[in-house]
Amino acid sequence: MNALAKLKTLTPSVNQIVRTYALKSDLKIKWVRPEKIPCYKPEKSGDLQSLPTYAGTELMKDYRDSKELESANEHVRNLFTIQHNRRREMVENFKEDMVRRVYRHELDYGSIEAQLGLMTARIRSLQDYMEKFPRQSVVKVQLKELIDKRKRFLRYLRRWDYRRFEYMLEKLDLVYKPYPTHFHWITRKDSLRKLTNIHCDQIKETRLEEYRRQLESQQLDFLENKLKTLEFIRKEQTECQVPVTVSSDEIKAVRKQYEELKQKRAAVAESLKEPEDS
Repeated sequence: MNALAKLKTLTPSVNQIVRTYALKSDLKIKWVRPEKIPCYKPEKSGDLQSLPTYAGTELMKDYRDSKELESANEHVRNLFTIQHNRRREMVENFKEDMVRRVYRHELDYGSIEAQLGLMTARIRSLQDYMEKFPRQSVVKVQLKELIDKRKRFLRYLRRWDYRRFEYMLEKLDLVYKPYPTHFHWITRKDSLRKLTNIHCDQIKETRLEEYRRQLESQQLDFLENKLKTLEFIRKEQTECQVPVTVSSDEIKAVRKQYEELKQKRAAVAESLKEPEDS
């Protein structure tokens, strides 16, 4: 019974122990985890444009120069348009358009420019497909491999022919996003540490700025007191016939600095009054 009585008397004192330092509520910092964007999305791959929407009345790639279709019936002609055929035909048209932007000659399909055009068209068609069917894991893997392959080609061009690299980015509407030099996981602890350092730097800057303004406001009075003190010291030393430690040049320099600062403050005050009067 005595032991229970002792415990009852100790419990209120234990409950009164409260942590009053380094509370999270004291830090006015809020960290929100950034949204995870898959690597096959255009925001990560660097594609500034998506797959274009065709009207559907365009002929397929293999029947564009057909003379028979020029004089054929409208219903027969519609059978060879994009809207009445597979999606692959539309992608083939888009591939040819992308290659025509960067090819070296009409039969060029093997240069690095043509390969980049073909890969870009294929990537954008797969991205459009993934938006409709996001659970297609096989297509997702193919898309990731294509994006990495195109990034390797662009890295090669950037290293050995920078002018052509810039030309390809402009023609294909791409943004090159290199691999990070140092990979690190995004954690709450590291992010809060960075935000805390930024917050402390801002506090430091604001306080230093306030202290600088306070010193500037006291500068004119300080120079006036300094000038009077130097003149008094020189006068007393000459009257007492002791070695003079304050030269006249020093007094002139302080007086000049005082007059310049006084004129500057007067000019600033006048410039502030003009907008008020107007």
